[in-house]
Amino acid sequence: MRYLLRRIGFYLVALWVAVTLNFLIPRLMPGDPVLLLVAKLQGRLDPHAIQGLRLQFGLDTHQSLWTQYLNYLNDLAHGNFGLSINYYPTPVSEVIGSALIWTLVLVGLSTILSFIIGTTLGAIAAWKRGSWFDTTFSPLLTFFQGIPYFWLALILLYVLAFEFKWFPIYGGYSTDLEPGFTSEFILDAAYHAVLPALTIIISSVAGWMLGMRNPMIATLAEDYVVMAQAKGLSERRILITYAARNAILPNITGFAISLGFVIGGALLTEFIFSYPGIGYILLQAVQAEDYPLMQAVFLIIALAVLIANFLADVLYVALDPRVRQEG
Repeated sequence: MRYLLRRIGFYLVALWVAVTLNFLIPRLMPGDPVLLLVAKLQGRLDPHAIQGLRLQFGLDTHQSLWTQYLNYLNDLAHGNFGLSINYYPTPVSEVIGSALIWTLVLVGLSTILSFIIGTTLGAIAAWKRGSWFDTTFSPLLTFFQGIPYFWLALILLYVLAFEFKWFPIYGGYSTDLEPGFTSEFILDAAYHAVLPALTIIISSVAGWMLGMRNPMIATLAEDYVVMAQAKGLSERRILITYAARNAILPNITGFAISLGFVIGGALLTEFIFSYPGIGYILLQAVQAEDYPLMQAVFLIIALAVLIANFLADVLYVALDPRVRQEG
């Protein structure tokens, strides 16, 4: 319990640092988002209108930095991220909300599937070390891992979508369909997500496999595993209960970090497939210098990583008795 309390304290401090940096960095960057918006609208506004826009974006130059910071914290507490410059006058929360579900479904499910597949293959490869399974899958998946995932995305897009026309070339759904929770729309969205998901899974499964295989080989040589084999326990019980449970611990941290970055999405993958997720929205925000939208996305990514790492600490406590003893 003391271990978890210490970790909670650490994450609260880390969250405060992330919030503070998220407030300061856009204000230290060159340029003025208000003047950028005025130029984008191609209009001339009087000083009172420009000052009104500054108030909307929380950039009142008549206020001290400390006052702006307190107002910023108050807005965050009420879920107010301000207005998007690129989608003005749409609130940032609506822009993120419309894109978040796409990223969570695509990247979230792809990350979970790649972790399950890679971890399972790594455990089997270690258990059958030197067999055809190990000598085939390990180098094959390592080869795919060595291909940059944006190149892999382009290859899959060209071969499966452009040449064979098995899948759509771009988008998250057909433009002639109205988004909604209907079976037709869900099936169409799943069909559009196959290639982006396949790209993420193929490019990441090897990392999970090797991350499980190598610790698993070391774990199989431990005394408690040898003792379990001497007792005549079944191979399945030894594999899952004794070996895999301990060997998977290093992968837990990596999985937690990957889940945290799910919110950010696979930026280049979403861009290549024009998939309407957070990564694609973030790229548009950077190109348009949309500081409020960038701030919100970065903050959500930081919060997601902290929460995912805390959940990993909880899993460590549940899986490793040594951690409980330290607490």
